[in-house]
Amino acid sequence: MKKTTSVLSLTLALVLMSTLVFSVVSLVFAVKPAQVLLDPTTIPKFVNQLVTPPVYVPTIVTDALGNVIEHDYVIDVTEFYEQILPTVDALGNPTGFAQTKVWGYGGLIQTTVGLVYFRNSPAATFEATRGIPIRVKWVNNLGTAANPLSHMFAVDPTLHWADPNNLGMPMAPFTAYPPGYPLAQSPVPIATHLHGGEVASTSDGHPDSWFTVNGLKGSAYNSLDATDTNAATFTYPNTQLPTTLWYHDHALGITRINVMSGLAGFYLLRDPVDTIASSLPSGQYEIPIAIQDRTFNLDGSFWFPTIGMNPTIHPYWMPEFFGNTIMVNGKVWPNLNVEPRQYRFRLLDGSNARFYTLSFSNKMAFTQIGSDGGYLPTAVPLTTLTIAPGERADILVDFSGLAPGTKVILQNTAKAPFPAGAPADPQTVGQIMQITVTTAPVVVPTPLPATLNTIPALTPDVPSRTMTLIEVMGPAGPAEILLDGQKWSAPISEQPKVGSTEDWVIVNPTADTHPIHLHLVQFQVISRQPFQTKKYMTDWMMINGMPPLTKPTIKLPVTPYLQGKPVGPAANEKGWKDTVQVNPGEVTVIRVRYAPQDAVGAAPEINKFTFDPTIGPGYVWHCHIIDHEDNEMMRPYKVTP
Repeated sequence: MKKTTSVLSLTLALVLMSTLVFSVVSLVFAVKPAQVLLDPTTIPKFVNQLVTPPVYVPTIVTDALGNVIEHDYVIDVTEFYEQILPTVDALGNPTGFAQTKVWGYGGLIQTTVGLVYFRNSPAATFEATRGIPIRVKWVNNLGTAANPLSHMFAVDPTLHWADPNNLGMPMAPFTAYPPGYPLAQSPVPIATHLHGGEVASTSDGHPDSWFTVNGLKGSAYNSLDATDTNAATFTYPNTQLPTTLWYHDHALGITRINVMSGLAGFYLLRDPVDTIASSLPSGQYEIPIAIQDRTFNLDGSFWFPTIGMNPTIHPYWMPEFFGNTIMVNGKVWPNLNVEPRQYRFRLLDGSNARFYTLSFSNKMAFTQIGSDGGYLPTAVPLTTLTIAPGERADILVDFSGLAPGTKVILQNTAKAPFPAGAPADPQTVGQIMQITVTTAPVVVPTPLPATLNTIPALTPDVPSRTMTLIEVMGPAGPAEILLDGQKWSAPISEQPKVGSTEDWVIVNPTADTHPIHLHLVQFQVISRQPFQTKKYMTDWMMINGMPPLTKPTIKLPVTPYLQGKPVGPAANEKGWKDTVQVNPGEVTVIRVRYAPQDAVGAAPEINKFTFDPTIGPGYVWHCHIIDHEDNEMMRPYKVTP
């Protein structure tokens, strides 16, 4: 018994120290100077102008009476060049910065000359109407069937990934990148996921639903169109509450590099009978804002790590990527000219791993009116807002009291890794964008209703689930991160009944905040509470052994380890959420109902969705630090009848 305890103690010590090593090593690697890297302090700030993504135009499908029954789109994925870095400095002198090679979604938009094909990174926006389904044919045009493109970043085949050529997992010693492994680099699999969408699993963009330009397909591939070869056709019902959603790539094991390449965009769902919308800024005064961090090479191309933290285990994978430059809507450190009036900003943290704690340089207040799943119960006044990868925040900012010519910086003070890493450099990633007030008539904001939304109180009707987040250490830091000690390929352990409501008790003994995201559903945050981290992990490993586990996880009730009192959600977390910040050293409880947000009479075994969520490949839950997601911090789950 002493020997077992000693091994467990050593393993526990490695697990508990993982995030400290993780934070230091990944940070050093992320900002390690190299001859080829562009110094972010040499990039002129606020000369780029913020670009509002245009809106895709659908083919409108009607019935015999002329009623709209569906909006259809064809959206492809291609490689192209985009001017992300500024072309001139503040004095108008040319910078010489080249365009950046990106991948992006492309489709039809309306311009003054008519319909034109448009592609960008981030991409154009879907404007969806509640009650009208959208049908999208996603097309992989990354090269041709005869000549597929290679990935612009290193594909690490030692991760569990799509592997279209069935390369398998190479063994050490590994080939350096470049060139890496040609059979891993090409062709490139893609799988588009509508983040936050209530959709059938056959249209969810399951990680194994990937497909390539030359017709190779994953085990979960499904398409509504049987003629698709390098494409998949999905349907989005749009029956949920109006909100800010987004779409991005979700292919197994390469999500981090596919999104880094540019595969993301907004999806705004509106309701024709929304009584709040008339009180909100609209048109040019409503702006989606996607915040992402990047690092550039001197030639203007994106830089991404090519040497892993534990290169003898995973040659190219790093636990977290932190860029040294901020990109907003595809422009580095832009400026936004605003009139002296209120604006609606739909914020998205579209970064791989970076959190943002946002505030204005003049300390002005703003108001949050919505979160991931729609309007909050009431408007919440704030001066700071922390947003994690994958999260959205719908905020109102009033510039009517500022004099023309006033310049305000949207700032970031979040540490990286969050919450205990290095401070944000105030000269680089500590600045997001500049806002300049122009000369225009002052417009006083319209008062908001006292109540924005009625969020139903959910009551669990099945037992709770306890899930523990685990980091497995390698020689230099984390080698993989696990959910409940299990790998992606382990048998499915989460099989909730349709219509049921259950509490997920998420135990985080690591030192990082993990944004945990569930597909299919919006949930409610219930509480957070400190616990005895070391004692809990000692006992967890005593009954389960060393992770990764090769048997079902034995659940350890966390109640005896809790400390203090549970703290309820912050005011701006009291709406519907699909991504929750699970803080270190805390137990986070979320309440999940496997039914639509506005369902009435939901109960176990009663399906209230407009589709059957029990059919198809099922859904997933994962950490939305997508570097973690790509290395085992994702698990499948299946809704049962």
